[in-house]
Amino acid sequence: MLQIIILIIVFAVLLLLLLQMWRESRVDHNTLILQQLEEKHRAMLLDFNDGLNKLGDRLSSATNETSERLRASVATELQATRDAMQALQLAQNNSLAQTRETVLEKLHTTLAEQGKAEQELIQSTMRNATLQLTASIEALTKSVDGRLELIGGKVSERLDEGFKKTNQTFMDVMARLATIDEAQKKIDGLTTNVVSLQELLGDKRSRGAFGEVQLEALVRNVLPVNSFAMQHTFENGTRADCALFLPEPTGVVAVDSKFPLENYHRMLDNKLSEAEKLIAEKQFKLDVKKHVDDIATKYIISNVTSDGAVMFIPAEAVFAELHAYHADVIEYAMNKRVWVVSPTTLMAVLNTARAVLKDVETRKQVHVIKEELGKLSKDFGRFDLRMKKLADNIRQAHENAQDVHISSQKISQRFAQIERVELTNRTSDLLDVIDDKTD
Repeated sequence: MLQIIILIIVFAVLLLLLLQMWRESRVDHNTLILQQLEEKHRAMLLDFNDGLNKLGDRLSSATNETSERLRASVATELQATRDAMQALQLAQNNSLAQTRETVLEKLHTTLAEQGKAEQELIQSTMRNATLQLTASIEALTKSVDGRLELIGGKVSERLDEGFKKTNQTFMDVMARLATIDEAQKKIDGLTTNVVSLQELLGDKRSRGAFGEVQLEALVRNVLPVNSFAMQHTFENGTRADCALFLPEPTGVVAVDSKFPLENYHRMLDNKLSEAEKLIAEKQFKLDVKKHVDDIATKYIISNVTSDGAVMFIPAEAVFAELHAYHADVIEYAMNKRVWVVSPTTLMAVLNTARAVLKDVETRKQVHVIKEELGKLSKDFGRFDLRMKKLADNIRQAHENAQDVHISSQKISQRFAQIERVELTNRTSDLLDVIDDKTD
């Protein structure tokens, strides 16, 4: 630094001398002065050079002395600093060891207290949850039992009503069977007292009575009592052997028994000639058509009966003869809206009528059944909803108990680790944090 200052001073002096020389060089008339100045300038430069050399030597020696002193002072300071750092490090190590012991003791104490408090809290929570769950389950069980008892009572009442109706129906059937048995016994007694069926049916009255009895037996055996009437008299004064009371739009259907047997036997009698048989056949057709006309005229009454009537032929053979060989007669009857039936086909007609009556009665009770089913559906819907809520509560309680069990296992494992002094990792982490803060 001193050398730089000296060089700057020397440079400034040289500038001044050059300026002076420049000023003096402007004077042309005084050459002598210039020469003198040059000599002086040379002497001054020589003196200045010597001074600079001496000053450089002084500065070099002073710099060396200062450097030696500075080195000694720095070495002394460094040695003192090293000693102080070693002492500070020992003190810090001692302090950290004490701090670690204190922190470990406090950590053990705190963890033990927290573990006990958490275990007590968990046990109390589990107790409360168990009590609440038990109370909820008991209340729900009582409610469900009450609802089930109520539903069971209703079901029992309805079953009792159904059993009563079934028993009543069974009793009615038994009564009808008893009636049929009585009629059958009467028929059996009648057949035993008669020499032959041919003699019995030889009279028109006997044939009529036989047809009516057979018709009544068939109808009573199939239809309920309130759905038919034997020997029913209409508003116009005509009396039908049987009237079937069917639901609308069918209405009242008249059934009349006809037994065209004489000419039927004649046209099948091998003793007669073919001409006589043909005459008997024509007469048979006329008899049947006359019966059809009578039934259509008497028993098809506008706004009173149905638009058709039934002609019952008690003999299957006569019915088969008509359908097999006299289709024109059957067509004639159909045009007159008179349906020709035999005992077999009448049974089919009556069964169909019974099915229609049963369907009508069922439809009458449909709204009651629907109402009861609707009530039962609502009850079952509420029962299903409450069962779902109960299942959700049970599942939630199970999940909560599972979570509490997992927490209890973790706390127990933590206690076991503390007892086995397995806190090395976390303690070392804590000490590392303390070291970082100290540094």
